[in-house]
Amino acid sequence: HQDEDTLDTWFSSALWPFSTLGWPEKTKELEYFYPTDTLVTGYDIIFFWVARMIFSGLEHMKEVPFKTVFFHGLVRDAQGRKMSKSLGNGIDPLEVIAQYGADALRFTLVTGISPGNDTRFSTERVEASRNFANKLWNASRFILMNIEGKEVKNELPARLATEDKWIVSAFNRVAKEVNENLEKFELGIAAQKLYDFLWDQFCDWFIEIAKIRLTGDDEQAAQEVRQVLVWVMTRTLAMLHPFMPYITEEIWQTMPHDGEALIVNSYPSYDPALDFPEASARMESVMAAVRAVRNRRSEMNVAPSRRTKLYLATAKPDAFVEGTAIFQRLAYATELEVADSFTLDGAVTIVTPDAKIYIQMDELVDKAAEIARLTKELESAEKQYATAQAKLSNEKFTGKAPANVVEGVRQNAARLQEHIALIRSSLEALGR
Repeated sequence: HQDEDTLDTWFSSALWPFSTLGWPEKTKELEYFYPTDTLVTGYDIIFFWVARMIFSGLEHMKEVPFKTVFFHGLVRDAQGRKMSKSLGNGIDPLEVIAQYGADALRFTLVTGISPGNDTRFSTERVEASRNFANKLWNASRFILMNIEGKEVKNELPARLATEDKWIVSAFNRVAKEVNENLEKFELGIAAQKLYDFLWDQFCDWFIEIAKIRLTGDDEQAAQEVRQVLVWVMTRTLAMLHPFMPYITEEIWQTMPHDGEALIVNSYPSYDPALDFPEASARMESVMAAVRAVRNRRSEMNVAPSRRTKLYLATAKPDAFVEGTAIFQRLAYATELEVADSFTLDGAVTIVTPDAKIYIQMDELVDKAAEIARLTKELESAEKQYATAQAKLSNEKFTGKAPANVVEGVRQNAARLQEHIALIRSSLEALGR
């Protein structure tokens, strides 16, 4: 005989918001914590749990138990399958933590969050998060190495160089956007913005540019950039702390800082006084030109050790003249000449929104050998492109092959088309 007075497990779960706080007694905990602010849960138990907690709260407490419910998706395996014992595709988080670290696992899960959508878990993504943690650690070691034995305050110097204003503005903008994202529970977007800022803007650009002053003869300029490095890094660590609590606290404690610990410090926020739009625009112009030169050199297989003079034509000379040292360090220029225009025979021309840059490639490559190499590469790429196009034109292939295979061929054809255009551009620049 089946007992009619049986309650399912969700009945007791429905009482959780208040029964855990001493209800039906009117305790201090119940008065303080009910209702709570936000409930975080998966979308698969909306009716099993969330709705029942609301029913029970209204019935017994005369008030809903929470103001906001944040629904996240399920964590699936790399193939998109639900994790289960029968499939044997479950992940033991303790094993992942032992191999990659708790911060890497936490950051992986957060960056995969898109409200209402499932997350595909793979070790490759955890490895990418671990690499990000390594990048953070190495950037911090670089800063600590350069402030060792120096008295460096955790505040911005009175004098800021153009690149200092650019990185401070960039951080300020990220602080504004991340706070807005967090208010809207866009955790994955917030984490990605911090990732992009630290890796691309701070490490790949600002630290490399900072080395110019750190290795120069002007000690005041070196001290100023040390302060900027510490100021930006400590605040970036604070912003990353909710996403990667262990490594950020560990690093922050070794740097000049105010307060006892990151976890009890205030979260960085936007400050209108730290916006420098003019300096940022000047810096972006210089960066666009440096990036364009580096890309063209890479396309033509020019080694970093081979340096040459750059000629830069622009209507905005001040920013580029000021950035001469940046071109010498990052664009491998022996010197930079800036003018309204140039007439140079046989030079490769690179165009950016604010400048036209000329490079005398004869000084960098064996023209005949490079033309021969590029011609061979072009022939190979054109053959591959023709093969891909033939497949896409074949109705038997597009009709019978799996959709992901067809899409893969289509994407490969698009990549080959771009590659062919780049090779032709390089050959044209070499005068073929």
